[in-house]
Amino acid sequence: MAFTHWLRRSAAAFVGGLVLAAAAHAEAPQVKTQAPGYYRMMLGDFEVTALLDGTLDLQPGKLLTNTTPKEVSQLLARSFQGEAVPTSVNAYLINTGSKLVLVDTGAAALFGPGLDQLHGNLKAAGYQPEQVDEIVITHMHGDHVGGLIQAGKIAFPNATVHADKADADFWLSAESLEKAPKEMKMYFQGAQMSLNPYVSAGRFKAFEGGAEIVPGVQAVAAHGHTPGHAIYVVESKGQKLVLWGDLMHVAAVQFPKPSVTIAFDTDSKAAAVQRKKAFADAAKGGYWVASAHLPFPGIGHLRADGKGYVFVPVNYSPVR
Repeated sequence: MAFTHWLRRSAAAFVGGLVLAAAAHAEAPQVKTQAPGYYRMMLGDFEVTALLDGTLDLQPGKLLTNTTPKEVSQLLARSFQGEAVPTSVNAYLINTGSKLVLVDTGAAALFGPGLDQLHGNLKAAGYQPEQVDEIVITHMHGDHVGGLIQAGKIAFPNATVHADKADADFWLSAESLEKAPKEMKMYFQGAQMSLNPYVSAGRFKAFEGGAEIVPGVQAVAAHGHTPGHAIYVVESKGQKLVLWGDLMHVAAVQFPKPSVTIAFDTDSKAAAVQRKKAFADAAKGGYWVASAHLPFPGIGHLRADGKGYVFVPVNYSPVR
């Protein structure tokens, strides 16, 4: 009888312990954070690391042009998105084996909360800002150049910054700043605050049209979104990745409707021409593409679908 009584008490205690453990797990606080924002893949002999600077909410219905709010809403709904779309700000780090090349630098503090994560993610990915040799800028909007500066100082002390001369002549001009409408002045100020320290230090080089930055990394003019918008072609061992910058902003709308433009374009007609050309070539060539505002990591392939296109994102896989 004594043994039976002990056994019943032990069983009750065990069950009670399970209940308490379950209750404790159920009451654990929610963490509400993500893993570091970097994604790595190999392109031939090159290592490509996508770096997330953060996200910002865009309202495509108010920003997209050459369309209607109704069409935008319908296309967003088809992709299970609402009127405000969380939009990634991506940059890309190319390790060629001899050079470390950073394509764009995120916004840092220029665009408010939700961004300024690139430097932390760069370090989480195993690199330091001092290791970057070359920085190539697709264009000088704040969400692409803001990360050049941290705490008012040059953030990449050993890097040379490269950009298309047409963009430099436009955004870095004191005369253009003075003549700009009041609502546009912040864009010029952000570009000048970010680039001028590198210019003063002799660490800025402008190119015209196409230019080889380092072997395997080539700039290609794609003017329209800004006067000197450029894309970058990365090639190694027969594999190719084209970094589009801001050739597109809203995947749910502009892949099925490449003619749709955005209010941020300096020349929307030219931007649409460049987008259509890039989409058609990517679908035909079957190579990798990446874009600053595709959902992170923003890397994938494009295939034609009627008069539009479908983006097929990269599958997660270990780096080999």
